[in-house]
This record gives sequence, C-alpha cells and structure tokens, in this order.
Amino acid sequence: MDTVFIKGLKIDACHGVNEDEKRFAQPFVIDMEIGYDMTEAARSDAIEMAVSYSVVCKIITDVVKSNKYNLIETLATECAYAVLDRIPAVQTITVTVGKPKAPIKGAIFETVGVTRRFERVTAYLALGSSLGDRKANLDMAVRKLTETRGIKVKRRSTYIESEPYGGVAKNKFFNAAVEISTYLTPHTLLTELNRIEAECGRTRTVKWGDRTLDIDIIFYGNEVIRDADLIVPHPEYMKRDFVLAPLKAIAGDYFCPVCNKRVRDIPLQK
Repeated sequence: MDTVFIKGLKIDACHGVNEDEKRFAQPFVIDMEIGYDMTEAARSDAIEMAVSYSVVCKIITDVVKSNKYNLIETLATECAYAVLDRIPAVQTITVTVGKPKAPIKGAIFETVGVTRRFERVTAYLALGSSLGDRKANLDMAVRKLTETRGIKVKRRSTYIESEPYGGVAKNKFFNAAVEISTYLTPHTLLTELNRIEAECGRTRTVKWGDRTLDIDIIFYGNEVIRDADLIVPHPEYMKRDFVLAPLKAIAGDYFCPVCNKRVRDIPLQK
C-alpha cells in the first residue's frame, strides 16, 4: 500500500481531564500515515486523483480545534474517522497524537501520546427475523446499517424464508446476507450491530428463540478472531443453509480463511 505521511502537525487546542486543560489551549502534535493506491495519481499527474495533504491537515485541524475531549485516545480516533469519512480513497490510516505539555507532576519527558490505526475492510453479515413484519425488520436493519458511521452497505442478497434452527424458535425466518465496507474494528462493529438489534426490538431471553432481528458477523476481511466476545468466521455458518445460500449470492468468490474454500464451493446441507 502506498503511503502519504504528515509529521509534526502542531495545533493548539483544549483537550484533557483537568479543568485548566479545557480552558487554556496547549500544543498537540499530530503524525499521520495514510495508505491509498497512488497508481492513477502517479500515472495522470493530476492533483484531483491524489490524497491532498492540505485537505487532510484542514480536516484534522477542524477536529482538534472544534472539540474538547477528555482523552487523547478519543481525539486520535475522531481524527482518523474524519479523514476516512471525508476521503473515500483512503484505505488505511495511522494517527499519533502527542501531548508535549501534559500535566504530569515530577516527570521529565519530551511528549506523551497515543497511536491508533484503522483500515477499511469488506465484511459480510447474516440477517434474520422471525417475529413481526419480518421483511420490514430486515429492511430497517439495512437502513440502520447505512446510517451508521463507519459502515457502507455495498450489496445485499434477496430475502429467503427458512425453517427455524436449533429446536427452540417456532416461526419461520426471513434471512439475508449483506456485504459492507467498514473501518470499524471487529468489536466496535459488533457493538453497533447489537445496538441496531436492540433498536429493532431484539431481546435476549431464550437462546435460538424467535427474535425480531439477528445480525451476525460471518466474515471480517481475512481475519480469524477467537475470543470470549467474538468468533469470526462465524463457527456455524457452513452448517446453516439459511446463512450460506444468501452468502453464495453475494460472496461466492470470498475465500474462507478457516475452511480454505471459496464460498461458492462450500456445499449446502440439503
């Protein structure tokens, strides 16, 4: 990935936990590395095809000066999000926020700071609904995904109807798969999906029971994640035709990093 870098962007602003830090500006120093494909910019020698240093500096300056955050962790995140939101060509961004005048008693230091890195990835989600107006529930879910910062819906499958899975739910489901582009981290994405489920009336009382909305992360880029909160690729997707069939329609060429097969080559159960 080609890289644009900006080092030592100095901005005076008010960020910090202490009351004086919110009242009196102090210096912050921003470093950035921005990854994007420079091929067309280099070929055409056209500035409109390049990621503009001046535009990036203005975006960052506006974020830093227009807000007051307690934590530089938040400041670094918001700077990265703003660039990703405003410049679609950016694929990766690393932001370091330095705070050379941080009020640390008894310490002699050049600066303190944090670094955050984000990358746009393609992820695939499975949607299901078995309560109420099932189609309307899935439509609402897609709409809320579209409205969520950091998520862009690229494609969705047609809706299919399926029998309940797991022996608990009683109603038939409507199911679909959605392809998204996102710069949210996997766990942040999961938090947003749980929020959307709750806003659509999801309650978590009976495992595998009927529900207004269920959204699962099936794939997140090429990552393999195994922790207490999230398993990706989804451990059950190959056993569930109501997940696999819609995926085949929009992600047939995706290569699963766990089973080492393309989605189109994974057989349905029935």
